[in-house]
Amino acid sequence: MNSPSNFSWRDRLGAAAVYLVPLMEGLSFGSFLFRQFPILQVLFIPLIPVIQLYNAIPFGRLILFFVLFFAVVRNDSLNRFVRFNGMQAVLLTIILSISSLILSLFGSGLQSGAPLLLETLVNTLFLGTIAAVGFSLVQCLRGQYPELPGISDAANSQVF
Repeated sequence: MNSPSNFSWRDRLGAAAVYLVPLMEGLSFGSFLFRQFPILQVLFIPLIPVIQLYNAIPFGRLILFFVLFFAVVRNDSLNRFVRFNGMQAVLLTIILSISSLILSLFGSGLQSGAPLLLETLVNTLFLGTIAAVGFSLVQCLRGQYPELPGISDAANSQVF
């Protein structure tokens, strides 16, 4: 699936743009690293207006999720490359949302009982998100399908 392609720049940029959703979802897990290494925040300064808009709209996260799913993934008029990357972004967002829910349920117990474990889990989620999104962005801009273990197979089975 990862052979050299001739996707237009419009398709490449569209496929890369969908990864802003899981990136913004994953930034909330960076709190510990941002506190320890404030210089990391400089990397995300260009995203501040997008993040503020993302957080300002009531139910904005849910609305953007459904727009991404129905307007990109299920839109047959778009290139399969864009729809595949949209589905991968949706799956990454679901994984991050479920992780956030689980951490909100058990996070207070971990904070009092094992703060190092909580910090390690949150940092791992943040760094994993940055790695997955960064890899996917580079592959999209190169015009190749980003293959994330497990997620790509699920995305491939959902995009016709």
